[in-house]
Amino acid sequence: SFWGATVITNMLSAIPYVGDSLVMWIWGGFSIGNATLLRFYTFHFVFPFIIASLSVVHIILLHETGSNNPLGVCSNVAKIPFHVYYTVKDAVGVVVYCGVLGVVVFFFPSLFLDPQNFIPANPMSTPIHIQ
Repeated sequence: SFWGATVITNMLSAIPYVGDSLVMWIWGGFSIGNATLLRFYTFHFVFPFIIASLSVVHIILLHETGSNNPLGVCSNVAKIPFHVYYTVKDAVGVVVYCGVLGVVVFFFPSLFLDPQNFIPANPMSTPIHIQ
């Protein structure tokens, strides 16, 4: 993750005029350190709440204004009630997804990890696959 943060944040330095200042601001200094980790952790904690809030606002606006009618059907016969059908379908999907995620997280925690993630980062030596 150290080298991932280094490579991704250094890509911002390609922005004309403000790139280097932007990278230094994100790092919180001249290199990746505690300030960078704190900022990345804060971003990863707050960002899902921002996305969830925007999703709720989107659903509220969609509910108030309505969506478009691409088929041109004006009859109530062709409409499906949301609460009974979609609520149950979505609830089953969430339960299955959380069950599979729980099995993977608790019983196979290293299943999708790269073995190089367990090697401590050495800022004085760049790995071969990044050079």
